[in-house]
Amino acid sequence: MYMKIKNVAIIAHVDHGKTTLVDEILKYSGTFRENENVAELSMDSNDIERERGITILAKTTAIFYNNYRINIVDTPGHADFGGEVERIMKMVDGVLLVVDAYEGPMPQTKFVLKKALESGCKPIVVINKVDKPTARVKQVVDEVLELFMDLGATDDQLDFKVVYASAVNGTSSLSEDLSTQEKSFQGLLDLILSEIKDPEGNPEAPLQFQPALLDYNDYVGRIAIGKVFNGTIKTGQMVNCLRLDGTEKQFRVQKLFGYSGLKRLEIESASVGDIIAVAGLEDISVGETLTAVGEHERLPMLHIDEPTLQMTFGVNTSPFSGQDGKILTSRKIGERLFKETQRDVSLKVEQIDSENFMVLGRGELHLSILLENMRREGFELEVSKPKVIIKEIDGIKCEPYEDLQIEISDEYMGGVIEELSTRGAVMDNMVHLDNNLRINYTIPSRGLIGFSTNFMTLTKGYGIMNHTFKDYRPCADLNIGERKLGVLVSSETGKATAYSLGGLEDRGIMFIEPNTDVYEGMIVGECNKDLDLAINVVKGKQLTNTRAAGSDHTVVLKRPRIITLEYALDYINQDELVEVTPNNIRMRKKILNTEARKKYDARK
Repeated sequence: MYMKIKNVAIIAHVDHGKTTLVDEILKYSGTFRENENVAELSMDSNDIERERGITILAKTTAIFYNNYRINIVDTPGHADFGGEVERIMKMVDGVLLVVDAYEGPMPQTKFVLKKALESGCKPIVVINKVDKPTARVKQVVDEVLELFMDLGATDDQLDFKVVYASAVNGTSSLSEDLSTQEKSFQGLLDLILSEIKDPEGNPEAPLQFQPALLDYNDYVGRIAIGKVFNGTIKTGQMVNCLRLDGTEKQFRVQKLFGYSGLKRLEIESASVGDIIAVAGLEDISVGETLTAVGEHERLPMLHIDEPTLQMTFGVNTSPFSGQDGKILTSRKIGERLFKETQRDVSLKVEQIDSENFMVLGRGELHLSILLENMRREGFELEVSKPKVIIKEIDGIKCEPYEDLQIEISDEYMGGVIEELSTRGAVMDNMVHLDNNLRINYTIPSRGLIGFSTNFMTLTKGYGIMNHTFKDYRPCADLNIGERKLGVLVSSETGKATAYSLGGLEDRGIMFIEPNTDVYEGMIVGECNKDLDLAINVVKGKQLTNTRAAGSDHTVVLKRPRIITLEYALDYINQDELVEVTPNNIRMRKKILNTEARKKYDARK
């Protein structure tokens, strides 16, 4: 039987609770059996998503409610994955906009909502975390309305319904009066049925299906996820693929997958409005159209965001190569990177030489998550500092610019504003929120490389920053993106000793502890001057048989600075690399030999 369908996407800024909300809706709708053990944030299925509390990949789930099948797509909130959000909007007819009851609309809220309104989706607003003591429910609803007006919403879109919820507690209500909250999402589900229109299309017309997302599976190859716009599609059917380059290719549908709860199930056929996955064509791409054989009518093309950042991934050439990881060769690294492009359309990979690859992505988070996945799989790599991609537009060299929003308390304002002005940022506006300041800037993307580390130091970890891609503009004449302070570089190979580290502490901040293995050319600390210093951290104490009264005091060292992958990528300069292995993140000079490096620097 042809079932009635509603297709909705959940959109929100990072950490406003959309994945938790989907979990609660799944539990409320009875999608899970009573005895089924359901993990928290069940939609965030990979380890990195759970650890960081962010959604990286769009996920589809389906629930059954009042004779309707409601397909819900959980979208990424981070701007680096904005391309996915835009394409998902083509698959759905409505969106649930989740907004934090204290923070209100944030930069990514604006970014994802703009995409939704442009696609003509009908919004339902969910004010989440109403149980927070700091919740400002009334003001946030007004801020959302203002945002809708700023983004040019139609009268129909402006007439949105509001649901007040606390996803963590599993409660919701249609009234802002918190005493009416109850353990139920019936009001929200009823609104989805009444407010969001059914998918348009004719089940009797010739087939039209368009992939908006890709997945990859070693058994069936590339899998295209999208919506059936017209007609029906069956397993084993011959279909025609209208390619992006204007050509056509016929193939047989090997497998069809539908969604129920969190499971992807094999199905025999699908019709108008169904969100499904199709396997059978190994190089199917986002935005192509599948039609019945003999039909040639395309659906409108989908926009795919261009990469804005590039990095070199190469074979690990450090003296410690092969101690940690199992996968070291350039052939394996290349295979893994090209496999990633099968599923991620915003990623591009080019081979530079036999040992190095140029990887182009949407931002630092996009590339660092790929690196994090690879190191967990046992790869060893060395990577260069991220660089923005310069484009030539009408004969003028242009670079990417971003909208930056920061939230800081008054006491940190001076330092942050000064730091941003040296990075080419232009202030757009400033608003007071309780004891905090919210400031908006337009900044060149390269001005943000390395900024988050400084920002956290300047605000003692209390600042909040968010940024989204804006547009390409003529290159600014600024020398930004390089670190100002020099580094402490090991001049020897061996184990670091407490004795030598204690004697070198006044030179700067250390990144290593005693007993850490180091090699010549490895960066072991930050110098407190603007030049690099070669230091010996492996020197032991000369042992003699004479004892002096005051010389045997215990060395008490300061805690070393913790180095994470993102910190290292932000921190290094152009003449440095990050060595990434399953158990270690090390920073090093490109030229390891101290004498050779001195000669090279002198020639420069």
